Amino acid sequence: QAQMVESGGGLVQPGGSLRLSCAPSDRGFESYAMAWFRQAPGKERELVAVINYTGGIVYYSEAMKGRVTISRDNSKMTVYLQMNSLKPEDTAVYYCAGGSEPEISSAKYKYWGQGTQVTVSS
Repeated sequence: QAQMVESGGGLVQPGGSLRLSCAPSDRGFESYAMAWFRQAPGKERELVAVINYTGGIVYYSEAMKGRVTISRDNSKMTVYLQMNSLKPEDTAVYYCAGGSEPEISSAKYKYWGQGTQVTVSS
């Protein structure tokens, strides 16, 4: 079963940028739709962005639209989340997920990573 490994999280000041990466362990990655979710303390997990297997279809949540870009490099089996103009309310654990279709609901994704902490603070 494919597992996802996220990296790139850390501490950043408000207004700063981070790029998260996710590298699945399964060579079937190029056929997966991929998504980034986040979960802040005491809150439910929420969608950040979704990309289909070709990279031709993307979706962004309203909370981060205009500040994030999801992309993928199937030759490197990696999906990225570029985050700019970060705010303290973006502080959360960010999770990478893979599934058969680009879905909004987290329940539709079969493969998950352990998450990477993003903290936005001065």
